[in-house]
Amino acid sequence: MSNTTLIDNENLLEIRNLKTYYPVKGGFFRRTIGNVKAVDDVSFEIKKGETLGLVGESGCGKSTTGRTIIRLLNATDGEILFEGKDITKLRGKTLQAIRQDIQMVFQDPYASLNPMQMVGDIVSEPIRNFKNVSMNDLKDEVMDLLTKVGLPEDAYYKYAHEFSGGQRQRIGIARALALRPKLIIADEPVSALDVSVQSQVLNLLKQLQKEFDLTFLFIAHDLSVVKHMSDRIGVMYLGNMVEIAERNSMYAEPLHPYTQALISAIPMPDPRRKKERIVLEGDVPSPLNPPTGCPFHPRCPAAMAECSQVKSALKEVKPGHRVACHLY
Repeated sequence: MSNTTLIDNENLLEIRNLKTYYPVKGGFFRRTIGNVKAVDDVSFEIKKGETLGLVGESGCGKSTTGRTIIRLLNATDGEILFEGKDITKLRGKTLQAIRQDIQMVFQDPYASLNPMQMVGDIVSEPIRNFKNVSMNDLKDEVMDLLTKVGLPEDAYYKYAHEFSGGQRQRIGIARALALRPKLIIADEPVSALDVSVQSQVLNLLKQLQKEFDLTFLFIAHDLSVVKHMSDRIGVMYLGNMVEIAERNSMYAEPLHPYTQALISAIPMPDPRRKKERIVLEGDVPSPLNPPTGCPFHPRCPAAMAECSQVKSALKEVKPGHRVACHLY
């Protein structure tokens, strides 16, 4: 795809038929006997400056999708187009160069920070790896980043274990911002934090998005958090994208039976308002041996004979609202 196309549709990122499989080894010779289909033929796009929320149950492939986009994992098949360039198979220095523009905020602020480094070294490491700046300029830049994420300047000389979970996540955010990236993949950035701290971190991310002109892929399983953060929302089930739509459209009129069940489970702030809860039967199938046809059909209350035989493509049924379901 050319740069002209990017200007026309303003897509910063396009994912086309992405597959990420984990091989399963077995037998005396440790041959591949199967594949865990963590991401199985997923397609979506993110426009410049927007936030796309990615939701679904644990194990649906959300985090694997994010890690494949940033190339921490290699795609089995498909294309990852960033600013119109296919980065799926980049290696070495060309891949390293792309990482200046795509950064990640990890789920666990306890595990994602080096306990042996001071905060100043953690945040400055990306800058030292990619830019040639003096020590004074480097320190000034890191101090500025710490201030922007709401940390005191003396944090520069402290270690990660001296901070609370919310403060550690702010350190991770400062590190992700260090190279002024265009896209940030936020992988469940508040799920490991206290509820009282979550809103502070979410509001910080929204504030930084405006200040740094950022684009977000926001991965979470909490639908209320995703609604607060996202412009559009994609719903994943068993490695597949089953629905994608603008935020208000998704919450007002979810089309896929799985999305309807997820949204019905969101607690109502007013206890006097009653809402019918859709309870799904059975367990999520194994991604090692997914069902034929629609992956959701064994648990779907609206399943038809066709659903068990033919997998529905993700198609637009209303302007900007796509769903993979034979009901439409």
